[in-house]
Amino acid sequence: MSIHRIQTEPIDGQKPGTSGLRKKTRIFMGPHYLENFIQAIFDGIGGAQGKTFVLGGDGRYFNDRAAQVMLRMAAANGAKKVIVGQNAILSTPAASNLIRLRQTDGGVILSASHNPGGPDEDFGVKFNTPNGGPAPEGVTAKIYEATKTIREYSILDAQDVDLSTVGTTKLGEMEVEVVDPVADYQALMEKLFDFDKIRDLFASGFRIRFDAMHAVTGPYASAILEGALGAPSGSVVNAVPSPDFGGGHPDPNPIWAKDLVDRMMADDAPDFGAASDGDGDRNMILGKGVYVTPSDSLAVLAAQARLAPAYKDGLKGVARSMPTSRAVDRVAASLGIDCYETPTGWKFFGNLLDAGRATICGEESAGTGSDHVREKDGLWAVLFWLNILAETRKSVAELMADHWRNFGRNYYSRHDYEAVDATAAEGLMQALREKLAELPGTTHAGRTVEAADEFAYDDPVDGSRSEGQGVRVSFEGGGRIVFRLSGTGTEGATLRVYLEDVEEDPARMDAETDTALAPMIAAANELAGISERTGRSGPDVRT
Repeated sequence: MSIHRIQTEPIDGQKPGTSGLRKKTRIFMGPHYLENFIQAIFDGIGGAQGKTFVLGGDGRYFNDRAAQVMLRMAAANGAKKVIVGQNAILSTPAASNLIRLRQTDGGVILSASHNPGGPDEDFGVKFNTPNGGPAPEGVTAKIYEATKTIREYSILDAQDVDLSTVGTTKLGEMEVEVVDPVADYQALMEKLFDFDKIRDLFASGFRIRFDAMHAVTGPYASAILEGALGAPSGSVVNAVPSPDFGGGHPDPNPIWAKDLVDRMMADDAPDFGAASDGDGDRNMILGKGVYVTPSDSLAVLAAQARLAPAYKDGLKGVARSMPTSRAVDRVAASLGIDCYETPTGWKFFGNLLDAGRATICGEESAGTGSDHVREKDGLWAVLFWLNILAETRKSVAELMADHWRNFGRNYYSRHDYEAVDATAAEGLMQALREKLAELPGTTHAGRTVEAADEFAYDDPVDGSRSEGQGVRVSFEGGGRIVFRLSGTGTEGATLRVYLEDVEEDPARMDAETDTALAPMIAAANELAGISERTGRSGPDVRT
């Protein structure tokens, strides 16, 4: 085996976003593209010499080939060891756990999360640091700088490593350990939740439908829900990971998981429904006849946390991304704990978790998690809900009704305008920025603006500042609209409009979400001129 040092040149556009670098799969498959970025990761973290890394992915198209490239490059760059999931499979939360459990120097996760997979769809690579979380901005900045100055990369001339068999082998001088992707993660879940209580729940006839969406969580859900907890066989559907996610879109929301939603709204629906995404870090929660928004799910988990063994002593604090509804803020106030508002991107929660300031965190985009790892965790959220249901023996609908009576209801929805012309999207945002100062006191769709700004975040742990994180417009009475451009797409720009309003009268908490939010929807269009600037008559996706 010999090391080749391949001459190359910088490739434009390799700046990592909130969750690594995401591009169309064929771009990653192009000459030097993947290799340049992996070398930039190694260079950006000060080299790979003598280091140990975790490697895994969500099984999407090109995952297997990219894993072999990463292994050969790690060996050529002097890495001591790579711990890789069997068949290059690891859910993102499982990878985070493995990084922390083995105290490695970080890990490379091959995933584009909830984006579709296939030769004409999306692929992604991100680096997680030794705390198990996504690389913070200081690290991604160094990686990006390395992509702009790269002149060569190192790669070992070797045959593929057999990743199908658990065990240890050598690749040049580097050790490669292939591990069961589920075992360590399942052991962690057994420490966090009362598996005996959940087993009793299923033994009582409780029915669940978990849609793995042909993605990475399938093996985890099958092993834990059906295997360890005794859910009836067939409770987990679409459980085999597929390179193109069965031709679907592995995003757990009412649009892309419509089959699950339809099943849960049927007269003979199971008691509980859930789904997870491409790499296993997101979740969707449903009960019989009820959909739980991610924002409400976060609030319920915080309010009921003491029912799970891991959180029986209470929470140190909670945190949410800025666009997430303020439902959890009300819970935090009731509990007398801190509630932090951060930019979008799980890496912003890392400092709070590491510093012991927060225990549970969440994003409106179907991501919730806690200090057990440094990523959001879809199956963790499902098990948390099951633990609560097992303790209370209430239905999801009853739990939600109780929660709203206690804390008020934050009606909430996100409208996505996808693949919008980037210039038009930037123009819309700039026009909003220019009139922020004059908005307070003005009335739109019958609602009066209380405050308006562009969100900036000062990290309370390390003092870093993140600006330009989205435009916020707050209304008297608790309504709020947030406008921001997403960094997770691969084409054009995605305009996201987050709509929220508060209802405290129990007699008015059963309205349809679109009805309750009608004033906010109208105000958003009036404020931003969405139709005129984007040419769209409505959003592509409502969640």
